[in-house]
Amino acid sequence: MTRIAFATCFPRQVMWEDDLPAAELLDEAGITVEFVAWDDPDTDWAGFDRVIVRSAWDYSSRLGDFLSWTDQVGPDRLRNSPEIIRWNSDKRYLAELDGGGLPVPPTLLVAPGGRVPELSGEFVIKPVTGAGARDTGRFGNDSAVAALELLKELGERDEVAMVQPYLPEIEINGETAVVLFGGRVAYALRKRAFLPPGSVAPTDENGVAEAMGDEDLVSITDARQTEVDLAEKTVAWIAARFGQMPLFARVDMVLTGSGQPVLIEVELIEPCLYLGQAAALETPGAEAFAAAVIAELG
Repeated sequence: MTRIAFATCFPRQVMWEDDLPAAELLDEAGITVEFVAWDDPDTDWAGFDRVIVRSAWDYSSRLGDFLSWTDQVGPDRLRNSPEIIRWNSDKRYLAELDGGGLPVPPTLLVAPGGRVPELSGEFVIKPVTGAGARDTGRFGNDSAVAALELLKELGERDEVAMVQPYLPEIEINGETAVVLFGGRVAYALRKRAFLPPGSVAPTDENGVAEAMGDEDLVSITDARQTEVDLAEKTVAWIAARFGQMPLFARVDMVLTGSGQPVLIEVELIEPCLYLGQAAALETPGAEAFAAAVIAELG
Protein backbone atom coordinates (compact mmCIF):
# COMPACT_ATOMS: atom_id res chain seq x y z
CA MET A 1 0.00 0.00 0.00
CA THR A 2 1.33 3.43 -0.98
CA ARG A 3 1.41 5.86 1.94
CA ILE A 4 1.79 9.62 1.64
CA ALA A 5 2.07 12.17 4.42
CA PHE A 6 0.75 15.68 3.98
CA ALA A 7 2.99 17.58 6.40
CA THR A 8 0.95 20.15 8.28
CA CYS A 9 1.21 21.96 11.61
CA PHE A 10 -0.50 21.69 14.95
CA PRO A 11 -2.88 23.18 15.67
CA ARG A 12 -4.01 23.38 12.06
CA GLN A 13 -4.43 26.94 10.91
CA VAL A 14 -6.97 28.76 8.79
CA MET A 15 -7.61 27.17 5.38
CA TRP A 16 -5.83 23.87 6.07
CA GLU A 17 -8.99 22.31 4.58
CA ASP A 18 -7.54 23.33 1.21
CA ASP A 19 -5.56 20.08 1.39
CA LEU A 20 -8.61 17.82 1.64
CA PRO A 21 -9.90 17.58 -1.97
CA ALA A 22 -6.62 16.25 -3.35
CA ALA A 23 -6.25 13.86 -0.40
CA GLU A 24 -9.70 12.43 -1.11
CA LEU A 25 -8.86 11.88 -4.79
CA LEU A 26 -5.60 10.14 -3.89
CA ASP A 27 -7.48 7.92 -1.47
CA GLU A 28 -9.87 6.98 -4.27
CA ALA A 29 -6.81 6.02 -6.33
CA GLY A 30 -5.68 3.63 -3.60
CA ILE A 31 -3.07 5.93 -2.05
CA THR A 32 -3.35 6.45 1.68
CA VAL A 33 -2.88 10.08 2.76
CA GLU A 34 -2.19 10.95 6.38
CA PHE A 35 -2.09 14.47 7.79
CA VAL A 36 0.87 14.72 10.16
CA ALA A 37 2.39 17.72 11.93
CA TRP A 38 5.93 18.16 10.64
CA ASP A 39 7.29 18.40 14.20
CA ASP A 40 5.49 15.33 15.55
CA PRO A 41 8.29 13.50 17.42
CA ASP A 42 6.54 10.13 17.21
CA THR A 43 6.24 9.96 13.42
CA ASP A 44 8.37 7.51 11.45
CA TRP A 45 8.80 9.48 8.24
CA ALA A 46 10.64 6.59 6.62
CA GLY A 47 7.34 4.72 6.64
CA PHE A 48 5.94 7.00 3.93
CA ASP A 49 6.60 6.73 0.23
CA ARG A 50 6.45 10.52 -0.06
CA VAL A 51 6.15 13.38 2.40
CA ILE A 52 4.55 16.44 0.83
CA VAL A 53 4.80 19.76 2.64
CA ARG A 54 1.36 21.33 2.58
CA SER A 55 0.01 23.46 5.43
CA ALA A 56 3.13 23.66 7.62
CA TRP A 57 2.41 27.35 8.14
CA ASP A 58 4.34 27.69 11.39
CA TYR A 59 7.67 26.81 9.80
CA SER A 60 9.08 30.34 9.54
CA SER A 61 8.89 30.91 13.31
CA ARG A 62 11.08 27.82 13.83
CA LEU A 63 13.06 27.85 10.62
CA GLY A 64 16.16 26.08 11.93
CA ASP A 65 14.12 23.19 13.33
CA PHE A 66 12.08 22.99 10.13
CA LEU A 67 15.10 22.86 7.85
CA SER A 68 16.68 20.18 10.05
CA TRP A 69 13.45 18.21 9.69
CA THR A 70 13.57 18.49 5.89
CA ASP A 71 17.09 17.09 5.92
CA GLN A 72 15.94 14.27 8.19
CA VAL A 73 13.15 13.27 5.81
CA GLY A 74 15.60 13.51 2.92
CA PRO A 75 15.57 14.27 -0.81
CA ASP A 76 14.27 10.87 -1.91
CA ARG A 77 11.10 11.25 0.11
CA LEU A 78 10.36 14.95 0.66
CA ARG A 79 8.62 17.19 -1.86
CA ASN A 80 9.56 19.73 -2.60
CA SER A 81 13.13 18.62 -1.95
CA PRO A 82 15.08 19.79 1.11
CA GLU A 83 17.49 21.71 -1.14
CA ILE A 84 14.69 23.60 -2.88
CA ILE A 85 12.97 24.34 0.43
CA ARG A 86 16.16 25.67 2.03
CA TRP A 87 16.78 27.94 -0.95
CA ASN A 88 13.19 29.17 -1.00
CA SER A 89 13.09 29.86 2.75
CA ASP A 90 15.13 33.05 2.33
CA LYS A 91 13.75 35.67 -0.04
CA ARG A 92 17.26 36.62 -1.06
CA TYR A 93 16.69 33.97 -3.72
CA LEU A 94 15.17 36.86 -5.70
CA ALA A 95 18.68 38.15 -6.34
CA GLU A 96 19.61 34.80 -7.87
CA LEU A 97 16.51 34.87 -10.08
CA ASP A 98 17.45 38.40 -11.11
CA GLY A 99 20.93 37.17 -12.00
CA GLY A 100 19.31 34.45 -14.07
CA GLY A 101 17.58 37.04 -16.23
CA LEU A 102 14.14 36.87 -14.60
CA PRO A 103 12.43 40.20 -13.77
CA VAL A 104 12.23 41.16 -10.09
CA PRO A 105 11.63 44.54 -8.42
CA PRO A 106 14.66 46.52 -7.24
CA THR A 107 15.49 45.19 -3.78
CA LEU A 108 17.59 46.59 -0.95
CA LEU A 109 18.67 44.52 2.06
CA VAL A 110 19.08 45.86 5.57
CA ALA A 111 21.12 43.66 7.91
CA PRO A 112 20.63 43.82 11.68
CA GLY A 113 22.42 46.96 12.80
CA GLY A 114 23.23 47.82 9.20
CA ARG A 115 22.92 51.13 7.43
CA VAL A 116 19.37 52.09 6.58
CA PRO A 117 19.05 53.20 2.94
CA GLU A 118 17.38 56.44 2.00
CA LEU A 119 13.66 55.72 1.93
CA SER A 120 11.52 57.67 -0.50
CA GLY A 121 8.33 57.20 -2.44
CA GLU A 122 6.11 54.28 -1.50
CA PHE A 123 7.80 51.03 -0.50
CA VAL A 124 7.33 47.67 1.19
CA ILE A 125 9.41 46.25 4.03
CA LYS A 126 9.38 42.60 5.04
CA PRO A 127 11.75 40.02 6.56
CA VAL A 128 13.61 37.78 4.14
CA THR A 129 12.43 34.69 6.05
CA GLY A 130 8.83 35.70 6.66
CA ALA A 131 5.67 33.90 5.58
CA GLY A 132 1.99 34.79 5.56
CA ALA A 133 2.82 38.51 5.26
CA ARG A 134 4.24 38.46 8.80
CA ASP A 135 5.90 41.78 9.70
CA THR A 136 5.15 43.15 6.25
CA GLY A 137 4.39 46.84 5.91
CA ARG A 138 3.64 49.39 3.23
CA PHE A 139 5.04 52.85 3.85
CA GLY A 140 5.56 56.24 2.25
CA ASN A 141 7.22 59.56 2.97
CA ASP A 142 4.56 60.41 5.55
CA SER A 143 5.06 57.12 7.42
CA ALA A 144 8.87 56.96 7.48
CA VAL A 145 8.91 56.81 11.29
CA ALA A 146 6.79 53.64 11.26
CA ALA A 147 9.06 52.16 8.58
CA LEU A 148 12.15 52.82 10.68
CA GLU A 149 10.43 51.26 13.66
CA LEU A 150 9.77 48.07 11.71
CA LEU A 151 13.38 47.93 10.53
CA LYS A 152 14.50 48.38 14.13
CA GLU A 153 12.22 45.58 15.36
CA LEU A 154 13.45 43.19 12.68
CA GLY A 155 17.06 44.05 13.49
CA GLU A 156 16.50 43.42 17.19
CA ARG A 157 15.25 39.95 16.28
CA ASP A 158 18.39 39.43 14.17
CA GLU A 159 16.36 39.33 10.97
CA VAL A 160 17.45 40.71 7.63
CA ALA A 161 14.89 43.06 6.08
CA MET A 162 14.20 43.65 2.43
CA VAL A 163 12.94 46.92 0.99
CA GLN A 164 11.17 47.05 -2.37
CA PRO A 165 9.21 49.75 -4.16
CA TYR A 166 5.45 49.40 -3.83
CA LEU A 167 4.17 48.77 -7.34
CA PRO A 168 1.10 51.01 -7.83
CA GLU A 169 -0.28 48.69 -10.51
CA ILE A 170 -1.19 46.25 -7.76
CA GLU A 171 -4.03 48.57 -6.78
CA ILE A 172 -5.55 48.06 -10.22
CA ASN A 173 -4.56 44.54 -11.24
CA GLY A 174 -3.76 42.93 -7.91
CA GLU A 175 -1.25 40.08 -7.92
CA THR A 176 -1.39 37.15 -10.30
CA ALA A 177 -0.41 33.77 -8.90
CA VAL A 178 0.22 31.07 -11.49
CA VAL A 179 0.01 27.57 -10.00
CA LEU A 180 2.06 24.79 -11.57
CA PHE A 181 2.13 21.08 -10.78
CA GLY A 182 5.07 19.09 -12.09
CA GLY A 183 6.11 22.10 -14.16
CA ARG A 184 2.76 22.38 -15.94
CA VAL A 185 0.48 25.38 -15.52
CA ALA A 186 -2.73 24.27 -13.81
CA TYR A 187 -4.58 27.56 -13.22
CA ALA A 188 -4.10 31.16 -12.14
CA LEU A 189 -5.33 33.22 -9.21
CA ARG A 190 -5.88 36.91 -8.69
CA LYS A 191 -5.11 38.35 -5.25
CA ARG A 192 -6.35 41.84 -4.49
CA ALA A 193 -4.14 44.41 -2.79
CA PHE A 194 -4.36 44.10 0.99
CA LEU A 195 -1.48 46.00 2.60
CA PRO A 196 -2.80 49.05 4.47
CA PRO A 197 -0.87 52.24 3.63
CA GLY A 198 1.47 53.60 6.27
CA SER A 199 1.57 50.57 8.56
CA VAL A 200 2.30 46.90 9.08
CA ALA A 201 -0.39 44.45 8.00
CA PRO A 202 -2.41 43.33 11.08
CA THR A 203 -1.84 39.69 11.97
CA ASP A 204 -3.80 37.01 13.83
CA GLU A 205 -2.69 34.96 16.82
CA ASN A 206 -0.64 32.74 14.49
CA GLY A 207 1.32 35.66 13.05
CA VAL A 208 -0.45 35.47 9.68
CA ALA A 209 -1.87 38.61 8.09
CA GLU A 210 -5.56 38.83 8.96
CA ALA A 211 -6.40 39.59 5.32
CA MET A 212 -5.24 36.09 4.36
CA GLY A 213 -8.51 34.76 5.73
CA ASP A 214 -10.74 37.13 3.74
CA GLU A 215 -13.10 35.24 1.46
CA ASP A 216 -12.71 37.79 -1.32
CA LEU A 217 -8.91 37.97 -1.18
CA VAL A 218 -8.27 35.45 -3.96
CA SER A 219 -10.26 34.45 -7.02
CA ILE A 220 -9.71 32.35 -10.13
CA THR A 221 -8.54 34.33 -13.15
CA ASP A 222 -7.30 33.87 -16.70
CA ALA A 223 -3.61 34.66 -16.77
CA ARG A 224 -2.18 36.70 -19.62
CA GLN A 225 0.23 34.91 -21.89
CA THR A 226 3.11 37.03 -20.57
CA GLU A 227 2.27 35.86 -17.05
CA VAL A 228 2.11 32.21 -18.10
CA ASP A 229 5.42 32.58 -19.93
CA LEU A 230 7.10 34.08 -16.87
CA ALA A 231 5.80 31.32 -14.61
CA GLU A 232 7.03 28.61 -16.97
CA LYS A 233 10.44 30.26 -17.38
CA THR A 234 10.76 30.58 -13.61
CA VAL A 235 10.07 26.93 -12.79
CA ALA A 236 12.26 25.83 -15.70
CA TRP A 237 15.11 27.91 -14.25
CA ILE A 238 14.52 26.33 -10.82
CA ALA A 239 14.45 22.83 -12.31
CA ALA A 240 17.76 23.50 -14.06
CA ARG A 241 19.23 25.01 -10.89
CA PHE A 242 18.37 22.00 -8.70
CA GLY A 243 18.18 19.18 -11.22
CA GLN A 244 14.58 18.48 -10.25
CA MET A 245 11.24 19.94 -11.27
CA PRO A 246 9.26 21.11 -8.24
CA LEU A 247 6.15 19.03 -7.58
CA PHE A 248 4.26 22.25 -6.90
CA ALA A 249 4.98 25.94 -7.34
CA ARG A 250 3.01 29.13 -7.03
CA VAL A 251 4.62 31.97 -8.92
CA ASP A 252 3.39 35.36 -7.66
CA MET A 253 3.78 38.38 -9.91
CA VAL A 254 2.49 41.89 -10.63
CA LEU A 255 1.75 43.27 -14.07
CA THR A 256 3.60 46.58 -14.44
CA GLY A 257 2.64 49.65 -16.42
CA SER A 258 4.83 48.45 -19.28
CA GLY A 259 2.58 45.43 -19.68
CA GLN A 260 5.30 43.06 -18.46
CA PRO A 261 5.00 41.12 -15.19
CA VAL A 262 7.64 41.12 -12.47
CA LEU A 263 8.17 38.41 -9.86
CA ILE A 264 7.13 39.15 -6.30
CA GLU A 265 7.71 35.71 -4.82
CA VAL A 266 8.04 32.09 -5.83
CA GLU A 267 6.26 29.86 -3.30
CA LEU A 268 7.83 26.40 -3.14
CA ILE A 269 7.41 25.43 0.52
CA GLU A 270 3.82 25.52 1.74
CA PRO A 271 1.76 27.76 -0.54
CA CYS A 272 -1.98 27.78 -0.20
CA LEU A 273 -3.10 26.38 -3.56
CA TYR A 274 -6.74 27.52 -3.24
CA LEU A 275 -7.98 24.18 -4.53
CA GLY A 276 -11.50 25.09 -3.46
CA GLN A 277 -11.55 28.13 -5.73
CA ALA A 278 -10.23 25.93 -8.56
CA ALA A 279 -12.91 23.26 -8.11
CA ALA A 280 -15.13 24.45 -10.98
CA LEU A 281 -12.40 24.46 -13.65
CA GLU A 282 -12.51 22.05 -16.57
CA THR A 283 -9.69 20.22 -14.80
CA PRO A 284 -10.31 20.95 -11.12
CA GLY A 285 -7.25 22.07 -9.19
CA ALA A 286 -7.42 19.11 -6.80
CA GLU A 287 -7.52 16.71 -9.73
CA ALA A 288 -4.47 18.33 -11.33
CA PHE A 289 -2.55 18.22 -8.05
CA ALA A 290 -3.49 14.59 -7.35
CA ALA A 291 -2.41 13.62 -10.89
CA ALA A 292 0.97 15.29 -10.34
CA VAL A 293 1.44 13.41 -7.07
CA ILE A 294 0.61 10.10 -8.77
CA ALA A 295 3.06 10.89 -11.59
CA GLU A 296 5.70 11.72 -8.97
CA LEU A 297 5.27 8.26 -7.49
CA GLY A 298 6.08 6.78 -10.88
